[in-house]
Amino acid sequence: MSVIPPAAILDEGPQVAALAQGFKTGARSPVEAAQAALAQAEAINPQLNAFLTIDHERALAAARASEARWRAGTPLSPIDGIPTTLKDIVWVQDWSVRYGSATTPAAPYAEDAPSVRRLRDAGAVFIGLTTSPEFGWKAITDSAAFGITRNPHDPALTPGGSSGGAAVAAACGAGVLHLGTDGGGSIRVPASFCGIAGLKPTFGRVPAYPASAFGTVAHIGPMARHAEDLVPMLAAMSGRDLADWSQGAGTLPPLGASLPPGFPKGARIGVWAEPPCGTVEAPVAAAFAAAVRRLEELGAILEPVALPFADRVTDIFEKHWYLGAANRLAGVPEGMRAGVDPGFLEIAAEGARFSPVEIARAQSERALYGAAMDQLCARYDFIVSPGVAVLPFAAGELVPVGSGLTRWHLWAGFSFPLNLSQNPAAVVPLALTPEGLPRAFQIIGPRGADGAVLAAAAVFQAALAGAGQ
Repeated sequence: MSVIPPAAILDEGPQVAALAQGFKTGARSPVEAAQAALAQAEAINPQLNAFLTIDHERALAAARASEARWRAGTPLSPIDGIPTTLKDIVWVQDWSVRYGSATTPAAPYAEDAPSVRRLRDAGAVFIGLTTSPEFGWKAITDSAAFGITRNPHDPALTPGGSSGGAAVAAACGAGVLHLGTDGGGSIRVPASFCGIAGLKPTFGRVPAYPASAFGTVAHIGPMARHAEDLVPMLAAMSGRDLADWSQGAGTLPPLGASLPPGFPKGARIGVWAEPPCGTVEAPVAAAFAAAVRRLEELGAILEPVALPFADRVTDIFEKHWYLGAANRLAGVPEGMRAGVDPGFLEIAAEGARFSPVEIARAQSERALYGAAMDQLCARYDFIVSPGVAVLPFAAGELVPVGSGLTRWHLWAGFSFPLNLSQNPAAVVPLALTPEGLPRAFQIIGPRGADGAVLAAAAVFQAALAGAGQ
C-alpha cells in the first residue's frame, strides 16, 4: 500500500513554474513551501528513512531571504525559494556529509561542491540531506550506518539506489527538486522504482568536485516528480568550473531545445528492448511495448536497435566500477574497513587484482564503445528503452530474490552502458502495475543534447502516463 501522503503546498503537476508564479504574485510563499516540505520530510522519515539530515533552521532562514527577494522583485533565478534536497554524497557547507558510511567523519563541511554552490547561488532552499548506500556503490539504498531506505509505494520494497533517498523524497513531496548522482544508474533506477522523473546528464555538463573515486562514469543530475521541473534545476547546476578538470576545456550545447510541431510525429526513434545482461520481467516488457505502440500511434517512426558491444559492455563496466571501488577503499583507514559493506569490499578486492594491461584494455574498449554509441545516436532523434528491466524488489536485497543474479548491475543493464558512453538519459513514469508498482520509460539522446532529451521526456511523461495499464 502506498504511504505517499498529500502535500499541503506541493500540488500535482509540474511545480517549479507554478510555485515561482505564486511567489511572484504573493499567492504563495517560499516560507510556506519550505514548511510544507520540512513537515513532509519529518512525516515520511520514520517509516521510509529518506533523510539523513532535515535542517529546519537553515531552510527557513533561506526561505525568508527568498521571500524578501520575491517581494522586492529581485529573485535570483527561476528556482529561487524552491524546496530542494541534496544527496549524502556531495559536499554541503555546514552539513555533515557521510557518504552513507560510518568511516567518514561526522563533521560539517567548510564549503559546497560546485553543483551545490550553484544551486545555493540560484536561491534554492535546502531542506535536507538524502540517504545513499555506502559510497554510492550499488543501485539499492541501505547501509550499516544509516539503515534501509524503503519504497513509498510499498515499504517492504527497495526504492532503488544509490539516490534512493532523493527518489523517495521526490515521490512523497518532501521537496520539489532533488540532487542525485549516477555512476551506473543511480538516478534512473530509483526514479524508475519510485515513479518519478530523473536525468543523467551528458558527462561534464554539471561540474563535480572533488572528483569521484569511480572516475568519469559518475554523473550529477536532477530528480523531480515531473520532467518539466528537471530543466531549471539542471540549468542552475550546469556550467564550467575550474575545479573539475574532467569537464574539458570546451562547452556543451545550451539546454534550450524546441521540438518539431506535433512531436513525436515524424520523429525517428530507435527502440532498444534487450539489455546486455539479465532479463526483462514480463510486466516491464508489457508496459514498454504499450508505450512504444503509443508512440507509433502518435506518428513516430520506430526502428529496433541493438546495443553496440553488447557482448563486452558488461565486462567493460565491471573493470571501471570495481577499480573505482578499490580506489575509494584505499582512502578508508585499515582499522575501519571491517565495518564496510561486504559487497563493496568484495568488488574492491576484485578491482585491486586487475592488472595494468587489463585496465588499459578496458579503457580502450570503452572508447570504441563510446564512439559506436555516438554513431548510433546520430541516426535517430532519440533511443528509448525500459527504465529498469525489473520491478522493485525486497528492501535489503541486492538482487531480486530467485533471479539467480549475484550483483546489482546485472539487473541494471539499461542503465550502466550509458554511464560508459556518457549520453544524456532521462526516465519518466509509465502506468503502475495492477499491484501498484512503478514502471518507467527511458529516453536517450546524443551527447550534449540534454535539452532535447528533457523536452522529449516532458512530452512522453504526459503522453505515456497510462501506458501498460
